[in-house]
Amino acid sequence: AGAEMTYVAKKCGICFQPPSIVLIYKDDSEDKTRQRIMPVRNFSKFSDCGLAAEQLKNNPRHKAYLEGVSLHQLQKLYSLLKGHLGGESLAESLEKFRQEETIDPEEDMNKLDDKELAKRKSIMDELFEKNRKKKDDPDFIYDIEVEFPQDEQLESCGWDVESGEEI
Repeated sequence: AGAEMTYVAKKCGICFQPPSIVLIYKDDSEDKTRQRIMPVRNFSKFSDCGLAAEQLKNNPRHKAYLEGVSLHQLQKLYSLLKGHLGGESLAESLEKFRQEETIDPEEDMNKLDDKELAKRKSIMDELFEKNRKKKDDPDFIYDIEVEFPQDEQLESCGWDVESGEEI
């Protein structure tokens, strides 16, 4: 068997005319930076961006190249294209996507259906991964100790209070 080809995604974007996903990647075997244009077919302003992103990511012709591109980023590119097809400006599409991808701390997630809840969870997971410090990060500190000031008045909570009631 031949050596496994490895491609490192550098940038991924969208071209509106003709509709296509553009990937700038590095080919490790040749140490060259290349561009791959993946045409977007059968996509309209009514299409499902998540489904389109999954189909592209799992397409046998593009799979190896898109290894380093998150499904979330591909969904974003498709949503920008969808907005463009629907007559929105790029700024409008970006703002709409940003609002959809932001967690509202006041929202009651108990009232969401499974699909919406899964979407919120995936946003939170991605945010967690983005902010998480890993061992090889330059500013990673193992075993941080924090002193909390004790001189301030501690707030008590209702459930802290001992009550004679049996629960």
